[in-house]
Amino acid sequence: MRVLGIDPGLTRCGVGVVDVEPNRRARLVDVIVLRSPTDAPIERRLARIADGLEAIFEEHRPHAVALERVFARSDVSTIMGTAQISGVSMLIAARRELPVALHTPSEVKAAITGYGRADKKQVGAMVARILGLEEVPKPADAADALALAICHAWRTGGVAGAAIRDASTGRGGEQDASGLTPAQRAWLAAERSAAVSGAARRVKE
Repeated sequence: MRVLGIDPGLTRCGVGVVDVEPNRRARLVDVIVLRSPTDAPIERRLARIADGLEAIFEEHRPHAVALERVFARSDVSTIMGTAQISGVSMLIAARRELPVALHTPSEVKAAITGYGRADKKQVGAMVARILGLEEVPKPADAADALALAICHAWRTGGVAGAAIRDASTGRGGEQDASGLTPAQRAWLAAERSAAVSGAARRVKE
């Protein structure tokens, strides 16, 4: 399953693409942060981000798109830019008849780290670990986009159920005494928590 994750923003828009295998292992395909100049007219800024997104969609041809859900913030200008890029992203996906999912920051944090209030540093570190990267993708928008993609793939792939099945049949890699891989353990922890409450490509300006 190939998922394109988008951390929407008008000044910086993080885009990450991951492939998730049947055994739930995630592999980095691409990551980039699209930018638009703050002194340009709004329509030009939207067009610049849209052009970048179109090129990435065309190059990687994802099976699904994951976006951060827009939520209320005190900074109106920030939320407006986020909402505008979210709309552009959904339009591009819709024209390709791709499913789009919206995930809140707490959902992503819970899926990636097992804790819905994890900070960006913790999320970035887990993204690097899950993808087997030597360094955390930077800037934070890049790591957030990859986290969104991984979160969506795990949630829709039924990782929790697969973890239990794999443990009972002895399948899966790097298992501990519980029979679960690190990624599966993280997902199960996130499920319990929820119940209770340019690596591949150089980032260019």
